Amino acid sequence: MLSSAALRKTGSGWEFANEEALEDFVEVHLQILLGLTVIKRQFTVNEQRCDIIAVDENKRLVVLELKNGEDRYVVQQLTRYYDALLEHKPFADRVDYAQPVRLIAITPKFHRDTFTDRKYHGLFFQFLQFAIVPDGEKLYLHFKDVDAEHIARVEITYRERESTENIPSPPKALLKLLSNCDLSQQQEILKTRQKLLCFDKRMEEVVSAGSIKYGKGNSKNSKFCAELCSDSKGTIILFLWVPLKGLTSNTIGRARIWTNWNDKALIEGYVKSGVGRQISATKKTIIYRGWKMSAILNPDNYKNNEYERQNIYEKIKQSNIDTAWQAYKKIIDSQLATYEEVRCIEEYISETEINRVVHGVNNFYYSKFKELTLPYHSLDSLINLSLDKWLSKI
Repeated sequence: MLSSAALRKTGSGWEFANEEALEDFVEVHLQILLGLTVIKRQFTVNEQRCDIIAVDENKRLVVLELKNGEDRYVVQQLTRYYDALLEHKPFADRVDYAQPVRLIAITPKFHRDTFTDRKYHGLFFQFLQFAIVPDGEKLYLHFKDVDAEHIARVEITYRERESTENIPSPPKALLKLLSNCDLSQQQEILKTRQKLLCFDKRMEEVVSAGSIKYGKGNSKNSKFCAELCSDSKGTIILFLWVPLKGLTSNTIGRARIWTNWNDKALIEGYVKSGVGRQISATKKTIIYRGWKMSAILNPDNYKNNEYERQNIYEKIKQSNIDTAWQAYKKIIDSQLATYEEVRCIEEYISETEINRVVHGVNNFYYSKFKELTLPYHSLDSLINLSLDKWLSKI
């Protein structure tokens, strides 16, 4: 796929296939990126193996340790290399050991402990964070000094990506689901489909009764990352295979996702099969209350019985407050809540803020709800995560 580096796709972009691939590429392009000349790669001294030994234009020794992922012990490794190199002083004809040694750590992300280790260390360590960044049809390796914010970059050449023209037309089952959506929603769903099918040539679109799955295979051992189906009213429901326990677990589950098919998404629950009856029942109850509230707020309804109208209004309002409080307790206990439950919290905050301006209202529920971080995600981030996990499974 790539002529000058061994890369692999992830849900959010690209990464080096392994640490060796990272070292291969950096070694070749070290002069362009940092102005350094490589002396030796994987050099062993006093039982310590250094990733790259280099010199700058003034013959100053530079030791580079590269990591393809976060590592909390990189400062200790460089310290051991420093000690071994000064003890044996190899390549004395090319290195001026009278000058201080430069110690450089290169990684996509630095663990917070590495900053603590460096803070109380007697030596100076340069931290360079790298990323593979797309720019139009090109990819670049970026180096950013975390202290100076200086950025260096070099292009990674690669073959033309697969054309979206190779994507098959949507199956009839999907078109039927889309017929219940407005035009803007249809477009966003088709964009999601395109992203899934363009991600990897092994990605398949598997149509079964009332469901379109995206993954590989059509058996008990199949590996999926996404699914589209509908409820009894024809509303499209999205499922993504993502980690449990707030997206932190190593176990992957089939998660029912609420989304506006634009920028917001919410994990409503994990469902092994079907659409999730309990989730649907909870949503239906709250939606019905909303419809009932709209009905009694219509001046043409209950016009001959104001007492009954007010009584029903107060009951529904209290039910919504109770739902908001239960949703609050779920969220702080790291449990999942439906979109409608979260909306009860948002609506309570909104209504109370209006009353605060008009009547100076400030109550217990409002203060608690305002402090709460609502469990929304971006839809793109959840899809990227599901693609990453799917890729690791296959």
